[in-house]
Amino acid sequence: MSQDITIKITDREGVLHEVQAPTDMNMNIMELVRAYELAPEGTIGICGGMAMCASCQCYVMNDVALPEKGPDEDAMLWEAFNVKENSRLGCQISITPEIDGLEIELAPES
Repeated sequence: MSQDITIKITDREGVLHEVQAPTDMNMNIMELVRAYELAPEGTIGICGGMAMCASCQCYVMNDVALPEKGPDEDAMLWEAFNVKENSRLGCQISITPEIDGLEIELAPES
């Protein structure tokens, strides 16, 4: 049975979008941002979700239990710009019922 969850995404212009995200399509946050066209084409998910470019870096704005960062995500964030304590790569956050209510802000492009 399909279950949609609500994710709040603040785009790079500061506009808040409350979007519905399907939990039955094996999507991640980066793909959700692309699906809703919340970032200009070619500026997010450049590596295709392989944790190799940090173009999908986002800031987690609320206390939702997320999976631990893997070694690839950790290494990429170490090299990225505009990294904060709450930085994550959107491509590494799977859309599951557990992250319902997640609030993120897209990191600046450069």
